[in-house]
Amino acid sequence: MSGTLTAILFDVDGTLVDSNYLHSVSWWEAFTQAGHDVPMARIHRTIGMGSDQLLDALLPADRDRHKDDEMRAAHTALYATYFSRQRPLPKAAELLRACRKTGFRVVLASSASEREFAALRATLDADDAIDEFTSSVDVDRSKPAPDLVRAALDKTGVEPGAAVFVGDTVWDVQACRKAGVPCIGLLSGGISRDELLAAGAVEVYDGPAELLNALPKSIMGGRH
Repeated sequence: MSGTLTAILFDVDGTLVDSNYLHSVSWWEAFTQAGHDVPMARIHRTIGMGSDQLLDALLPADRDRHKDDEMRAAHTALYATYFSRQRPLPKAAELLRACRKTGFRVVLASSASEREFAALRATLDADDAIDEFTSSVDVDRSKPAPDLVRAALDKTGVEPGAAVFVGDTVWDVQACRKAGVPCIGLLSGGISRDELLAAGAVEVYDGPAELLNALPKSIMGGRH
């Protein structure tokens, strides 16, 4: 890591919005409807991957892949029923505003569909603190591929050494390592501190509130 930090890239699901378990339930129901019995704990472990990789990780390789799109559509429809019940994680909006006030460019780096992303932004209610954002239309390959991180960098026009990513899964950390961007891990998505550190996270905090309180002494404060 070198140079002056100018941009903070934020994952959204599980990092700023408390949605990972809602996704887990929605995938579980989608799988059940398709005749697949997948334990909820296994599903949770894959949240943060793109749906293509998630399906391959959880379902038999010899499944009828013609039904994959049906399961994706079912998940999308089921998850949409939770839009009005999504909640921002404590101090998530305040964290974004603090970063923006400090002079950082703030980017929401999400691979959610445009409809889901619109619902996430409405839940956060912090558009005044957001400079740029990505969605599924900006990436060809999902995490843990680095495409999303690189797309977020392209949106701001900064080099990897001038950015930090904040995420909640090992897939975030792996994508960042491939893109050359340091990743701060949050426990708010349900992945343990040890796992995030083992994947390569440079710092780990309980959630947005703890990161907000620690901002001056975090990697963000030390590099600005």
